[in-house]
Amino acid sequence: MLKVLLVDDEMFVRMGLRSLIDWGALGYEVCGEAENGEEAFAEIGRLDPDLVITDIRMPVLDGLGLIGRASEELSSPPSFVIISGYHDFHYAQKALRYGVQDYLLKPVDDEEMQDTLRKLAGKLSMRRLSRKKGEALSSGASSALEMLIRGSVSPEDAPQVAAVLGMEQASRFTYVIIGISNPDGKAEEGGALPAKLVSSVRSVLGGASAELPMVEQPPGQYGFLVDASLLAAAGRTLEEFLHLLQRELTRSARLHAVLFAGRTVDRITDVEISYRAACEALSYKYAEDGRPVIAYESVQGTPLSYFDIEPRLYAELLEHLEENRLEACLRTVDEMVLQFRTKRLAPSAVAGSVTRCVIDIVNVVRGMEGDENTLSTLQGMMEAQGRQGGLQELRDQLAAFLTEASDYIGRLRKEQMKGGIEKIRKFIECHYMENISLKSIAAKFFMNPVYLGQLFRKTYGVYFNDFLLGIRVGEAKKLLRQTDLRMYEVADKVGFQNADYFVTQFEKLEGVTPTEYRNKLIGKA
Repeated sequence: MLKVLLVDDEMFVRMGLRSLIDWGALGYEVCGEAENGEEAFAEIGRLDPDLVITDIRMPVLDGLGLIGRASEELSSPPSFVIISGYHDFHYAQKALRYGVQDYLLKPVDDEEMQDTLRKLAGKLSMRRLSRKKGEALSSGASSALEMLIRGSVSPEDAPQVAAVLGMEQASRFTYVIIGISNPDGKAEEGGALPAKLVSSVRSVLGGASAELPMVEQPPGQYGFLVDASLLAAAGRTLEEFLHLLQRELTRSARLHAVLFAGRTVDRITDVEISYRAACEALSYKYAEDGRPVIAYESVQGTPLSYFDIEPRLYAELLEHLEENRLEACLRTVDEMVLQFRTKRLAPSAVAGSVTRCVIDIVNVVRGMEGDENTLSTLQGMMEAQGRQGGLQELRDQLAAFLTEASDYIGRLRKEQMKGGIEKIRKFIECHYMENISLKSIAAKFFMNPVYLGQLFRKTYGVYFNDFLLGIRVGEAKKLLRQTDLRMYEVADKVGFQNADYFVTQFEKLEGVTPTEYRNKLIGKA
């Protein structure tokens, strides 16, 4: 990305410029802001921007003063674009003498600004290349390759780009993407992986010492340019080179790699065409799963589906998950992955299917009042869709996520059951005086009475009827101690329909009849 510094004493103007332009789409990023020329000069030294967009009239040091100072004091000053509310020929004339790239009037028209930025992109990129060539050729070569795949190199600039890349402009070129999967979850430190890739390429090319720029695209994708003259020097055809490189990466570098090759083009300015073809080959990574090398020519015109897998599979997966049948879940996952390949789904379609599964499972967790963020595999599952890897790796990641989700849902279900049985216990304690039974309570809470009885005993270590009897007798004792109610009245108040049965059950539990229990209290008194 080309770096831009915004300079204006009005904060809202700077904010407007930030929001007015889609900087990233044009290949730029706003690296900083300043509210006057003095502050901007300091930021130029600190940030080293490629472009400074500045107002003219500002306090401390105005825009023209900033441009003049940068031109005189800096060995490699940035390019400047002026935006001003003053259509003054004197200002414009002075700006042109300083080599200002453009002079725009406020209010800034977004299309005019974007047009200026597009025109400047190639020139600024080449300027960056020229500076980097003397500082760090490898970095400059990577920038040159980025320019080529964006299609921002004109025929006039091609010789300089080829020189930076260390390639012959008249050669033939093929863009190759190396897709690196990470089945073990081990990340390479720093620049270790690109260095390992470059080393493998050099090894296959017979130790060629030419510059070998490599560009990292999305995580796990590394692109580089194959020069036909280097292949000829190594005595390799392109096909031989690609297969040898894949084996070298797998055996020596111990990397899980798949290579995607674009069209071979005859001019360095057509590398963008080869790059786009390599990206199209990459879209077949699931449809052609298992192939170590996928070349554009071999898949061009073959079918690729952007539709979905069978809807029943999503329903089956959720049903098995909610029933705690993990093995059945994994069998469904295997069937889904098989359909990804047999239906020749594009990566975007596979990502959509996986996302749907994840969202469905997250909704189940939320529906059970759980927190999906406790699932350690969730983040990796979502990120996996943007990483490289084949169907086996995707299947293993989905299986790991389902295994953890199944375990968590099982724990949530136990907690729910525990919470449910607590509600039933409280209901019994509040309604013990009514004509309740295991069957009537099970019906009220939509449960099977046999299952409720088992759950009650497992949770509290006592049968349901014994628990209910204990509460009723305990309340009866309280009434016998605190009131002079007759026995049939006490029996009725604690839920016994028959006074004789009450006496029998009381004596069974306490070893004395209710009358004896009360008389004993009177005797003590």
